[in-house]
Amino acid sequence: MAAQLDNLVKIGQLKVEPPAQVEVDGLIRSGSVRLIDAGNVALNLASRFDLAYNFDLAYNAAHALALAALRLCGYRSENRYRVFQVLVHTVTLPNEQMRVLDQAHVKRNRSEYEGDVELDAKLVVLALRATTTFHLPET
Repeated sequence: MAAQLDNLVKIGQLKVEPPAQVEVDGLIRSGSVRLIDAGNVALNLASRFDLAYNFDLAYNAAHALALAALRLCGYRSENRYRVFQVLVHTVTLPNEQMRVLDQAHVKRNRSEYEGDVELDAKLVVLALRATTTFHLPET
């Protein structure tokens, strides 16, 4: 695990930085709260607004927890996508769930930067499931 992450340090994609417990705790708290909100079935996925809102919560929860995992391993990235790319080295998660989080990131960027807000409820549910099943590294 560390060898692959260290290779990314060598090429300037990650930085080595000891984890700060206050930061990690904040990321975990933020991700956990967003997971609860995104899983709220009272939010109507039928409307585009609620879908985008719910998707954004699911994506941000995944990002916060993925960043917490990276920080617990002693690394930092300034690139949101890199945080998801290195999940294979920072958490235990099946490949199909890694692909779901990758799709979520692509959808989020299309929405954020291209105005493409065509999101689907299935991806929201799959992103939530993937996020709630990965385990953070032990400190």
